[in-house]
Amino acid sequence: MFLYTKNFEEQKEKAMVGLRKALEEDKVDHDIIPLLEKINALDNYFTTSSCSGRVSVMEMPYFGDKLNSAWLGKWHREVTVEEVLGAIGKHKTGQLWFLVRSPILHVAARTMEDAVKLLNLSIGLGFKYSNIKSVSHKKLLVEIRSTERMDVPLGEGGELWAGEEYIERIVNLANAQVRRFKGKLKRLEEEIERL
Repeated sequence: MFLYTKNFEEQKEKAMVGLRKALEEDKVDHDIIPLLEKINALDNYFTTSSCSGRVSVMEMPYFGDKLNSAWLGKWHREVTVEEVLGAIGKHKTGQLWFLVRSPILHVAARTMEDAVKLLNLSIGLGFKYSNIKSVSHKKLLVEIRSTERMDVPLGEGGELWAGEEYIERIVNLANAQVRRFKGKLKRLEEEIERL
């Protein structure tokens, strides 16, 4: 068995210190914590970052400029039309976007064999965009990612391009995607101990 990463145990301990700090500061999505605990309890894996998926309303100077963007609303769960309309009401400048992002986890693996096992399990559970993100002497990293995503322009410069009925429809679509990817996360949590 070829060991790709040097000092795996040392790297894992450092990552766990970072995770404990993030947990203390309430910077970890609550519904993904049980999955993180199960992955980190395995000898040959540890998590380096995660997001349980989200629905958001974002104001940005132009699409893709994350650095200068502002969250007007962000939820790691299903949302109500009222919540989304409240976030939209904060829009003043730039472009207004309604976004859905699927869960993403970065997991370090001890060996290539371990990485492939995790990758195959993830893809088999519906995380179709999963891949081996990095292969080096420093890190062997698996990215677990699903396909759910929405990028819906809603307005610009304070002007709203869509009515409430349309917003209700996209919120319903977004919530269906959230249910879908949260179900995948639950199945991964149930199956992860098979590794």
